[in-house]
Amino acid sequence: MSVTTEKAARAAAETETIVNYWPAYWTMIALFVFYVCVRIYEQYFGWYAGLDSFDPLFQKYWLSIMWIELPLEFIAFCGIGGYMWKTRDRNIDRVGPREEMRRILVLIGWLAIYAFTVYWGASYFTEQDGTWHQTVIRDTDFTPSHILEFYLSYPIYIIAGWGGFMYARTRVPMFAKRISLAYLMFWAGPFMIFPNIGLNEWGHTFWFMEELFTAPLHWGFVFFGWFALAVFGVAIQIFDRVIELSKEYEKDVSALV
Repeated sequence: MSVTTEKAARAAAETETIVNYWPAYWTMIALFVFYVCVRIYEQYFGWYAGLDSFDPLFQKYWLSIMWIELPLEFIAFCGIGGYMWKTRDRNIDRVGPREEMRRILVLIGWLAIYAFTVYWGASYFTEQDGTWHQTVIRDTDFTPSHILEFYLSYPIYIIAGWGGFMYARTRVPMFAKRISLAYLMFWAGPFMIFPNIGLNEWGHTFWFMEELFTAPLHWGFVFFGWFALAVFGVAIQIFDRVIELSKEYEKDVSALV
């Protein structure tokens, strides 16, 4: 290939867009529809079959959901991590500035999905669970609200965060070469809310805390939830690299002229 032809091919490649957030948009739209349907289901069957855990209707409409969602979530978690690792870039040092920029933008899409799912799990469903506690009171650790909050919405945001973290570790050079403490905290903090559920449920079993949201056994949710502030550290790392890549991109474009 001649020098002129090579420059023309590179110039044509440079005109192709590297920004495509539609996969992230469609994922969030699908999740939104899913969460709305889940909430409608809870609104009806929570009152109809969710007030007595010893009722056969509870076993049919609620415990059956939990026994389905937990294995599927575990499979999804392992599947996403395994796929990301299996298809990882084995020549990460040879990734060009433009391709690295594209991957960073894809990572931002993952972060957006993670933030979206964290809101639904740790904010919306958690707040409505507080309303359930104060209104209905529970008879076991497994209530309609808990089955959708703890065992559905929390694992979903954990899986979304895990997917983004593994994407960064296997495809984005700046995160693949070394572990980002900020990114690790950003994912691991909210993740630790899930095992903290066991401590919380143990406390509810022995003490009446339905209206005491400031009870010590609830502090773990707040402590790990604040780890989400590590997103600012991740953002700083990404923006610094974007600035560096922009300068390298300018040099490449200048070389084509």
